[in-house]
Amino acid sequence: MLVALLLVVLLVVFRRPLADVLWPETRVQALLDQAARALADGRLDAADGSGARQLYEAAQALDTDRSEAAIGLRRVGQEALRQAGAALAQSRFAEARERLALARELQVPQAQADALAARLRAREGEHAGLDNVMQAAARAHEAGRLVGGPDAALPLYQRVLALQPTRLEALEGREDALSDLLQEAGRHLQRNELGSAASLIGQARAFDPGHVDLPQAQAALATALEARRRTAARDLARGRLLAAQAAYDDVLAAAPDDAGARQGLEQVGVAHAVRAERHAADFRFDQARQSLARARTLAPQSARVVQAEQAVVRAEQARGRPGTGMPARERAQRMQTLLAAVADAEAKGHWLTPPGESAYDNLRAAQALAPDAPAVRQAAARLLPAVRNCYEDELRANRIRRAQACLQAWQTLQPREAGLADARRRLAEKWIAVGSERLGAGDVAFAAQALEHARALDSRANGLSDFEQRVRTASIGR
Repeated sequence: MLVALLLVVLLVVFRRPLADVLWPETRVQALLDQAARALADGRLDAADGSGARQLYEAAQALDTDRSEAAIGLRRVGQEALRQAGAALAQSRFAEARERLALARELQVPQAQADALAARLRAREGEHAGLDNVMQAAARAHEAGRLVGGPDAALPLYQRVLALQPTRLEALEGREDALSDLLQEAGRHLQRNELGSAASLIGQARAFDPGHVDLPQAQAALATALEARRRTAARDLARGRLLAAQAAYDDVLAAAPDDAGARQGLEQVGVAHAVRAERHAADFRFDQARQSLARARTLAPQSARVVQAEQAVVRAEQARGRPGTGMPARERAQRMQTLLAAVADAEAKGHWLTPPGESAYDNLRAAQALAPDAPAVRQAAARLLPAVRNCYEDELRANRIRRAQACLQAWQTLQPREAGLADARRRLAEKWIAVGSERLGAGDVAFAAQALEHARALDSRANGLSDFEQRVRTASIGR
């Protein structure tokens, strides 16, 4: 009796799995019956598996040879299409779209689904008042308000086309508005307003990347950008630094990632640093500080800006030494002391350093006391060739930092001398050579410093571009 009672309990508990094993047809039929009831109740799709679709699919998975499940799924698709039509009739557009999507997934005839989709778009268009939207778009177009807000012509045309993609008057209106927008971009290009032109062209591309006038507008923008770059480089070469900066700024307004324009602005900053040194050498400190401020803004990482800052400090220290209003004898004694300091610094090779004690600083202080004194003129005349010789000697010995200090003294003493350009080029090439050698040994930090020095000296030095690419690649890999 105990055994019999145990068998009864097991049969009650496991009757469903056993039935599935022993009588699979019974399980399939049960699923088909449940699916039919769900379909009759209108429960077509359910995430918990109780929808007619899920139940028919489960039956089909258990027995692929029976056709009832496939027929049932087609009935679910047709019912989904019918429910989509009913929802559309009552303006329940979200529900209609959901049921239409289910019908397409169950592969109802495409013609039926497309016809209902067209009706759905038309009804949504009517419901949204697209006729009024079209009228507002036409008014905005006529007033010249093409972009700039949701009530502008192009956004309104786009709103209509999102619901009615084939509406001819909206397509034609958008086409004409885009042509007008690109013509406006062309007028900005003629006025060198590259940022505004680029913005309009970008908006046109967003509305219709295939517009017939877009390639021509993009080509015109590229041409204008290249012309502006050339203008900036020409102004920089001629010393028109403010004009060069404005031109490079125009390029960056249209193309913020333009590497050439960013490098050009840095070169403008270096040129301001050189100008600051010249002003400081002439004791024009207001102009020197203005140039130095521009240099810091445009080339904050440049070694040449640091040199200019030091030059301004030295000049201010030299200018601030006592002498003005001195008695003649005391002034003469002071001048002799300064000239002796010049000779002493010269003998030690201290052309520009330490600040305030260098040969140059002492010479400038002596010039401030007695600019026309023969001894002062002789010291200046003697110092310039000595600085040139210092540069050549240090360069030949590959002591490039000392050579650079001598070059700075040279160009500070005689900033307009013709030989300076060649001297800067040779020192830049020496920095590139030494930097390449150190880069090969794995010293990326020194190579980056060498690149900065070389670029500040001569941005067109031989091998600079290749060296810059190698440094950039090595830096990425660190």
